[in-house]
Amino acid sequence: MKKFFQDFKKFITRGNIIDMAVGVIVGGAFSAIVTALTNQIIMPCINALLALIGGKEGLAGAVTILRPAYQADGITIDLANSIYINWGSFITAVLNFLIIAFTLFLVLKVAMKSSEMFRDYTKKALKKRMTKEDKAELKARGISRKDQEAVKAYFAEKDALEAEKKALEEAKAKEAEEEAKKNTTEYLLKEIRDLLAENKELKAKSKK
Repeated sequence: MKKFFQDFKKFITRGNIIDMAVGVIVGGAFSAIVTALTNQIIMPCINALLALIGGKEGLAGAVTILRPAYQADGITIDLANSIYINWGSFITAVLNFLIIAFTLFLVLKVAMKSSEMFRDYTKKALKKRMTKEDKAELKARGISRKDQEAVKAYFAEKDALEAEKKALEEAKAKEAEEEAKKNTTEYLLKEIRDLLAENKELKAKSKK
């Protein structure tokens, strides 16, 4: 039982499951926005246009009766009990689909364009940074300059080594600075003062 719950925990905390859940939630909210846009903004405009042309009921009246059922007066058609094709609902669903598809197309196009621009920028930056030594090192390692990931990894490794080298140089410089201070008159006087104070302290303790 414990293993079962551990497996379940691993399942629900996997990255792709969380991404999928977020996608479903965002997709549901986006679908509600598109439906509201279609039903509350676009459809009234279409119905108003159809009313001007002559269709008073707009898309709501765009139906084809296959088997009518009449109300008690024998004249008014009872749509709830009739068999009919609802063209208005179909057109509304098509509009929803087209709006969602168009919006997704725009989002994906912007995302792909941004990704392409980022790749081009990275490629240019790496190419601009490349020196003869880097080219020779990459060739020695058997890395193709077209393989951007491998080149980026090489420069990341190079940057890490340079940072480590810089840190060591700074530590050595600081150590050398401390050593230089020890040879100054000010440092020697300070040492003498500390020794005298320590000697005085020892004498005071020995008298007690």
